[in-house]
Amino acid sequence: MIFAAGLGTRLKPLTDTKPKALVRVGGQPLLWHVVTKLKDAGFERIVVNVHHFADQIIGYLAANQNFGLDIRVSDERNGLLETGGGIKKAKALFTTESPILIHNVDILSNVDLAAFYEQVQDKDATLLVSPRHTKRYLLFDDSMRLQGWTNIETGELKGPISDNKTAVDHSSLKKFAFSGIHVFHPALFEPMKEEPDRFPIMDFYLKNASSYVISGYLKEDLRLMDVGKIDTLDQAEQFLQEIKNK
Repeated sequence: MIFAAGLGTRLKPLTDTKPKALVRVGGQPLLWHVVTKLKDAGFERIVVNVHHFADQIIGYLAANQNFGLDIRVSDERNGLLETGGGIKKAKALFTTESPILIHNVDILSNVDLAAFYEQVQDKDATLLVSPRHTKRYLLFDDSMRLQGWTNIETGELKGPISDNKTAVDHSSLKKFAFSGIHVFHPALFEPMKEEPDRFPIMDFYLKNASSYVISGYLKEDLRLMDVGKIDTLDQAEQFLQEIKNK
């Protein structure tokens, strides 16, 4: 699934007339980069959620014959559902047997998606993480099972670590940054029934981390760019050349 429904407010004024997914980097829309990366990795069915300028995305996919893939659109034009709600709404568009790889449309990276997907089939969810510097970190124990989330500037904690702070020594946990790429097993649709129509997937993972196996997959050599701001577009062009040449 590609998350492509966002308003792209940080990419204004470009997104005043087009969706973030169709903003061009290296001569092609962001959506093209993610779809072709997934296709090259062997994925055959892709779900794309839409909201902002939805017709443009639907038209772009049709003009490209869905890239020769089974591409299904999850329509959120009636209201953005956030990341968790987006997955929940799209449930009927997935196969129930296979884990679902989730990828933000504005993420460019050097991740081998096929290798990542194949290695995490036995978990309820797996979040691709790295040692990248940020102010918001996911917290994992020695087995890389998710224990919480923290904002190191404010000291805020979420997840199992905040429910019972004596259960796990906060200082002993490993801190890693989330990449915006994760694998979601259909078994998690069961607890998702209790969620509202709109909710963030990370809060859902943290809420269910004690009952389900939500793990981190550490990629030490991750090269990643979040093309979320207007001033990152030129950098993104150079970044694409760098990861292409390595």
